[in-house]
Amino acid sequence: MRWALVKVCLAVTAMVVIAFAVPLGLVIKEMARDRAFSDAERQAATIGPTLTITTDREELTRAVLSTEPGGRGHLAVHVPAAEQGGDPLEIGTRRATREDLETVGTSGRAAIAEVPGGSALLQPTALGSGGIAVVEVFVPEDEVSHGVGTAWLVLAGVGVALIVGSVAVADRLGVRMVEPAQRLAGAAQDLGEGRLGTRVPEEGPTELRSAAVAFNSMADQVVQLLANERELAADLSHRLRTPLTVLRLNAASLGEGPAAEQTRAAVEQLEHEVDTIIRTAREQRPQTQGGQQGAGAGCDASEVIRERMGFWSALAEDEGRTVRLAGVDRTVRIPVARPELAAALDALLGNVFRHTPEGTAFAVDVHHSGDAVLVLVSDAGPGIPDPESALARGASGRSGARGAVGSTGLGLDIVRRVAESTGGDLRIGRSVLGGAEVRIWIGLDGGPAERARRGHRVGRRGGRRGPRGVKGRNAEFRHGPGSGADL
Repeated sequence: MRWALVKVCLAVTAMVVIAFAVPLGLVIKEMARDRAFSDAERQAATIGPTLTITTDREELTRAVLSTEPGGRGHLAVHVPAAEQGGDPLEIGTRRATREDLETVGTSGRAAIAEVPGGSALLQPTALGSGGIAVVEVFVPEDEVSHGVGTAWLVLAGVGVALIVGSVAVADRLGVRMVEPAQRLAGAAQDLGEGRLGTRVPEEGPTELRSAAVAFNSMADQVVQLLANERELAADLSHRLRTPLTVLRLNAASLGEGPAAEQTRAAVEQLEHEVDTIIRTAREQRPQTQGGQQGAGAGCDASEVIRERMGFWSALAEDEGRTVRLAGVDRTVRIPVARPELAAALDALLGNVFRHTPEGTAFAVDVHHSGDAVLVLVSDAGPGIPDPESALARGASGRSGARGAVGSTGLGLDIVRRVAESTGGDLRIGRSVLGGAEVRIWIGLDGGPAERARRGHRVGRRGGRRGPRGVKGRNAEFRHGPGSGADL
């Protein structure tokens, strides 16, 4: 493209230069010729007064020699024989033919005759006797073309300068157009080879800038789609941990024997494979608001919480854990899909079983403030020493009595994204039971300004006072075994 643009510009400029320079050069040549013959006519006219007075040879000779062309031998006077009563009178060197002289004398009109070494201006002049004499002024060829060569050289220099300048400008414009296109092509190749961080500077002409913007947007979409796919795989795999926990507990109660050992080994192998899938698919990338459920999705938070607590209460009973459930005696509609809320609760309750010793009590409290729903999951365990690290995707923030072996660090990330999809948030603190407290703020309007205002208000109102305010209200106490999902 660059060289094509240069060639086009070179051709166009050359045609323009030729179209203007050639006619201008011819005009200059014609002007020089006209100037030379105009000077010759003026010199010939200086002899006119003498010819009207006398035709004496001596007088005419002195008059001719007194002129500049006459002194150089370039001026001659021809008086016809009729005016002399005998032979014609010629003063100076004759160069024109007699036929040309007779033609001018007869017609009475000036003429230019080509002669060796140049041209001769033949100017008819009236004599005092009424006859016609011819004054011949020789104009050498160098006088006719005087200054023409210099003018043509100047024109040629200007034309070459214009062509060189246009080529240089075209080359710069070509670079300005070609480099963004080359960068765009290289970036497309890099993106096709898997370098997803490739982006193109949004520079160059308007069309190429638009192409760069579209390419960068496409690359961002590709990265986002891949990230969403990885997170979806990780989240789906993470949800398998809850039924795997039940299988592991059931396998532990089978006693001894080959079948029991094979069952436990199969469950352990399945857990290992699920953990491998989660770790492979995990990628730390923030999600856009509202990305967890479709438009119009929602559920009854009280119903889902009662259902999931019914599941986990059986596990808590085996481990001697005291469970308190409050605030689920009325319908609480939230803009979260039922499977998403269930996955978030399973992740939090599974953390309690995995990271606290057997017999540790825990509680789930639900508060409805009109513009938001607050869900508190608290326990009497050792707590979470580094809440910020625990909220980071891919990090496990607790190491309980049974350790954090197999922890993938996706549980709290699932919960956080569920809360943020409604304009809410997730916070970790110290519960009134002495252990960790995870607070899920689920917004009912999803406005960011309102969420910021509520976040400041809830820090004073919802943290530790929530469980105290509902203590003993609609509470159930159950016991059961268990283990669950992880951080």
